[in-house]
Amino acid sequence: MSILVLGGAGYIGSHTALELIRAGYDVVVADNLVTGYRAAVPEKAKFYEGSIHDFNFLDNLFKAEKIDAVIHFAAYSLVGESVSNPLKYYDNNLCGTKVLLDAMVANNIGKIVFSSTAATYGEPENIPILESDRTCPTNPYGETKLAMEKMFHWTSLAHNMNYVSLRYFNACGADATGTIGEAHNPESHLIPLILQVPNNKRESVSIYGTDYDTPDRTCIRDYIHVTDLAQAHILAVEYLLNGGKSDIFNLGNGVGYSVREVIETARKVTGHPIPAIETPRRAGDPARLVASSEKARTILGWNPCHAELEEIISSAWNWHKAHPNGY
Repeated sequence: MSILVLGGAGYIGSHTALELIRAGYDVVVADNLVTGYRAAVPEKAKFYEGSIHDFNFLDNLFKAEKIDAVIHFAAYSLVGESVSNPLKYYDNNLCGTKVLLDAMVANNIGKIVFSSTAATYGEPENIPILESDRTCPTNPYGETKLAMEKMFHWTSLAHNMNYVSLRYFNACGADATGTIGEAHNPESHLIPLILQVPNNKRESVSIYGTDYDTPDRTCIRDYIHVTDLAQAHILAVEYLLNGGKSDIFNLGNGVGYSVREVIETARKVTGHPIPAIETPRRAGDPARLVASSEKARTILGWNPCHAELEEIISSAWNWHKAHPNGY
């Protein structure tokens, strides 16, 4: 079985490519290397450099490789940037996906797993969040991901294409070997930002908002280890290859950790005091985002194995210590 991982030089894509190889699959990675890193692509994966905007590139790839299923990570994902530059997100996330689907239809490739996001929900009505809850994104990033889901839905009906959309929460951690990890430029995720302090890349970390209706007054989020995410993508591919119908699944641990808890755990893991500066809230940050993953557990058989916050941060620290400047 040959799986195409689009965006496989990125953070979650590279971990998924590695887990696919460990599971015995033939892996083809395609990435334009705008935000991904060639060094993150596993050695045993076949690599193509190119863009999902380029129909000829995709068409030639599909003709050269016998692809059984596609996993799609090739999207921009910075919430703040999506607000300041929404057209960039509509162009890449929506227009690029449209070209990808054109190429898949032209080559009779009918199975795709899509990396979606909890940002499709916006301000949650219920905790934990269910797949059936209202979707009302509060930023262009979430809006484009939701529109991509709808594009898959209608394409699947018209062209007999089955898809799985995985809406996941805060991806974090790194592979246990420490060979690949999380490297963004600019960095916007909490755990890597915290770990920049003991790595002498910044003097302190900011806590945005200390007046939320939570036990310690800071935001609570559902953190999920990147290896557990990778396993969920593999299970979704196998679900489709075994005849599963199109569906949407949340991925999360179902446990929320506050910003203060994450910082305190990082202090314990690194042995560094990690000064924290309290600053005002950021617009659009909900107090709590915690997923119900019962549907993924029941239908896909997914069971996160790295749910403890200390293990997550330890794996991230293992990577960041060895790669203070990323790749």
